[in-house]
Amino acid sequence: MPDTNPTPAADPVAMEVFANRLLSITEEMGHILIRASFSTNIKERKDCSVGMFDAKGRCIAQAAHMPLHLGSLLGAVRSVLEHTPVEAMKDGDAFVCNDVFLARGTHQPDITIVTPIFFEGRVAFFAVNTGHHSDVGGPYPGSMSQAARSIFEEGLRIPVMRIARQGEVDEDLLRMIAHNSREPVERTLDLRAQIAVNRRGADLMLRLVAADGIEAVERAIDDLIAYTARRLRARIAAMPDGEWHGERWMDSDGVPGGEKIRLAVRVAVKGSDLLLDFEGSAPQARGAMNVAGVALEATCYYAVKALLDPDLPANSGLFETVRLTAPEGSILNPRFPAATAVRAITCNRASGAIFDAMNRAVPPERRMAMSHDSVPLLLVAGERRNGGPYVYLETLAGGIGATCGADGADAAQVHTVNSSNLPAEALEIEYPLLVDEYALVADSGGAGRWRGGLGLARQISSRVDGSLLTARGEGYVTDAPGCEGGLPGGLARLRHRPGTPQEAPLPTATTAMRLTAGEAVRIQTPGGGGFGAPSQRDPQGLAADIHDGKVSREAAERDYGTAHVQQALAGWEDRS
Repeated sequence: MPDTNPTPAADPVAMEVFANRLLSITEEMGHILIRASFSTNIKERKDCSVGMFDAKGRCIAQAAHMPLHLGSLLGAVRSVLEHTPVEAMKDGDAFVCNDVFLARGTHQPDITIVTPIFFEGRVAFFAVNTGHHSDVGGPYPGSMSQAARSIFEEGLRIPVMRIARQGEVDEDLLRMIAHNSREPVERTLDLRAQIAVNRRGADLMLRLVAADGIEAVERAIDDLIAYTARRLRARIAAMPDGEWHGERWMDSDGVPGGEKIRLAVRVAVKGSDLLLDFEGSAPQARGAMNVAGVALEATCYYAVKALLDPDLPANSGLFETVRLTAPEGSILNPRFPAATAVRAITCNRASGAIFDAMNRAVPPERRMAMSHDSVPLLLVAGERRNGGPYVYLETLAGGIGATCGADGADAAQVHTVNSSNLPAEALEIEYPLLVDEYALVADSGGAGRWRGGLGLARQISSRVDGSLLTARGEGYVTDAPGCEGGLPGGLARLRHRPGTPQEAPLPTATTAMRLTAGEAVRIQTPGGGGFGAPSQRDPQGLAADIHDGKVSREAAERDYGTAHVQQALAGWEDRS
């Protein structure tokens, strides 16, 4: 018989307030981690994430940093709980891990610290953070080479281990991790910052408990997770039942000269149930493009949240509502010992496939052209003039797809990656490198009634001999398709010695190429697709693009038509 006295749903206003109280704790942790870290990758680019979990291993809050890092946070907490029962943990303990297969990481450079938080003698919560370390060893600087063919070539593997015992840091373990990196001082300082940040998170969480009481907090957490699940199920139930298929193509599986490969997804909705099925995606990659389980989970959770309810709290209520499956032995569910260092590219392309499927499930006014869906990377390593080692690493932005009613954003990170750019001043101060160019790429946004966002160009030259260049990305072969008649975005390019008689293209999976002093490399990132027929472009918007240098006169006449361009420019001149 039905329950005649159902438990009343929690007050959504109270849930929103409580969710933001938890979020404020993780945001403060994130701010401290960024300020306290030593490496440019964390302190400038903010390539890190923090979260708070309960004693059951459920995520209760994650700061808005890197969506992909949710995989590292989830995987680490699950692995810690399997490794050490809560009854065996001591107040002041902290655990460290990074391994994709031994600790459910997403790739080796992301090192995660998990700290149990004790209240009245028992584990009540876990403070967790992940930082992308610029080097964790392996044959190539940066530990992110597409030349890797297995996990054993991607740097130090750290299973779940105690890095602190009852408040005392294990200095031997810390030194072991640090000295398996090309920059041991950076590793030491960043790891100490990560350990300290979790202690601060513990203090903040215990203040919340002191203010509200442990029973009230735990009850509110249960209510929040249930509320999140109900809210997402309501969004899913509002969709029509059915199945929609999407796909996104990748330039290759990470091996130079390889053929294009396909990522496919089936989005199935029945009532309030949502399934993402990646059957039909490419087999396990030969290169380092594979995506381990928790990375795919994070990708799917991000896409569902972004598409159905961007303001939904990021907690296990969301995660437990979405079902996903991928064939074992595929690029999205690889077998040990698959290489995974550049998994973010594949995650962003998988996000694009989900967006492609959902485009078919919504009316045209809610659709979106494809974005660059890449993670273009420049990595230069070598010796400083004073003899010390350096590893410069940066992932770059590209063009976002246009939507019905708005041009795509220029030079923005997309999907699962949300790091900041590294300012030219900081780059030149920290490393023996020069930034010769940093600019938007004209004509890289797909033409349309609403134009796709522009990619960017970054040219860097070495000031010392012997620097090693590693570069990778996506979109050199496969562009970002337009939508509703819009044209695709521009392709990526990678050039060696640009602007000289020796200028030449480089392979898109360049690894450890030697540079002499004065030699430069230029990377150009892809643009986003356009939305709607170019002939319907607002003349004032077209004229502004031409005057701003975002679209050349030649490209405008080719894509929008000579008459339309002449009308637009005449109208612009009349207005001024």
